[in-house]
Amino acid sequence: MAKTFSYTAQSSKSALKAAGGIDLDEADRAIINALQGDFPVCEHPYAQVASDLGLEERQVIGRIEKLLADGVLSRFGPLYHAEKMGGELTLAAIAVPEDRFDDVTDLVNAHEEVAHNYERDDDLNMWFVVATDQPGRIAEIISDIENETGLAVHNMPKLEEFFVGLRFEV
Repeated sequence: MAKTFSYTAQSSKSALKAAGGIDLDEADRAIINALQGDFPVCEHPYAQVASDLGLEERQVIGRIEKLLADGVLSRFGPLYHAEKMGGELTLAAIAVPEDRFDDVTDLVNAHEEVAHNYERDDDLNMWFVVATDQPGRIAEIISDIENETGLAVHNMPKLEEFFVGLRFEV
């Protein structure tokens, strides 16, 4: 069976700023690093991760919950291949005034269809992926974000796909 999703651990700039006073121990770092790879697709994935890291399943789950609650991670969950499941996805970008970046981040991230929100050093300084379970929803979500933020969202649909395998070791 073809793998149609992977898992990701994600932090935004604002989450990292908010988490600036939080000390990550070796177990937290190991968990974050492990979550960025091939998260096991099995009946008890957290038990498998725990075993690989020398921890207990409950410890891994509890630490992920705490990392999310503390804002160290902004989300953790599956990345579905929307197109293979009948949906669609796109890359989008916004030129956000620096003094509104955190507020706009919150508005954009409030959409469950948004993933991979990150800041770039460019006029279009906020980039994110929108993935939907139905064709035609991208335009609706982009319109909603434009209305909520008052900013133009630049839709950049995929023309070709490449595997990069980006990881951020902590």
